[in-house]
This record gives sequence, structure tokens and C-alpha cells, in this order.
Amino acid sequence: MRFGHIAGDRMLDLVNTVAWRLGGPERAEALKTFSDVVDWCLESDLLGPDEAAALRDLADRDAAAAERERERVVEARERAYAILFEGDAEAARHLADMYRAAIAAADLVRAGDRWQWRDRDTDLGLPGHRIVRGLVALTQREDLDRLHQCEDATCGWVYLDTSPRRNRRWCNTKDCGDRNRARAYYARQKAKGQHP
Repeated sequence: MRFGHIAGDRMLDLVNTVAWRLGGPERAEALKTFSDVVDWCLESDLLGPDEAAALRDLADRDAAAAERERERVVEARERAYAILFEGDAEAARHLADMYRAAIAAADLVRAGDRWQWRDRDTDLGLPGHRIVRGLVALTQREDLDRLHQCEDATCGWVYLDTSPRRNRRWCNTKDCGDRNRARAYYARQKAKGQHP
């Protein structure tokens, strides 16, 4: 898989499509092209293979429109981050506007024993509509008290802390966890050397 899926919710995994979110110049965007958005949606089960192929064909025919849709996805992602981690009411208003457009493009239909949104068209807006509906659903989860951000100074990845004691500190113990433990160890060793 190309993208990280460590957050406990696929929409939080979307928030994590920025590497080093808090790292200033190190910040790196993973959704650089519309095709990246399609790839993320495929990995996250928001699109099926046939839909993905159709979207790639549409993007090849209208690269400018595809880029606008990619930018809309990134905007929705950043609005959701601002809502969840900064309590930004203006971001909430913007995401609500995006949500109204997303539900206007779909019908609520019965699928087995539940109801779900069914998009009317497979167009370049499809990934963004599904993502926006998912992001709004994320903001309404009942377990957001478990929402946490990696304690690495520059990482910024987010996740639901489902550990029994709610004491998970790192997005990934083998990456940020090991790096920060090593940094703390070397700082202690240096301090010992300076102050025998």
C-alpha cells in the first residue's frame, strides 16, 4: 500500500496524507495529483476498480478539472483537520457547504439492511463527494475523545487511541516512537557527559 492506514478511521488516514504536517519546510503532500486521490480512495475502499478506471479516463480528458477536484479534496482534508484539532468554526461552515454539494450529488438508498449514499454520476467530483461525506461523518463520531496527534514535534499524524490505558503517544512506535526514544536517550547521555 502507498498510504498509511494507522489511524483507526479511513478519514483520519486521509488527514495523514500530509507527511511532517507540523514540520514547516519538511511538510510533504502525498496527494499531488488526481491519480493520487484515486489511489488513496481505492486503498480506502471508497472507490471500486471500475470507478477508478473511469475516473482516470475522465482526468486524462480534462486535466484542469481533475486538478480542481484534487484541490477540493485537499481543502476538505484541511478543513476537517482544523475542525478536529483547532475547533475552527469557519472551517466547519466551509465543510458544511461542501457537504451540501456532496449530498446534492447523491441519493439515499437502501442497501441490504442499511441506508447509504449512492452517487448519481461517475464524474471527477465523485472522490471528493465521498470524502466530504466521510469527513462529516468523522466529525460526528462518538469516540472523538480518543482522538490524538502524534507527540513527535514535526510529524502531526493523527489517530484514535484505542489502547486500554489511552496512553499511545506515537502514530507508529517503530517510526516516530523509536526516533523520539533514541533522541531522548542521546540527550540524557549528552547531559551525563556534561554533568558527571
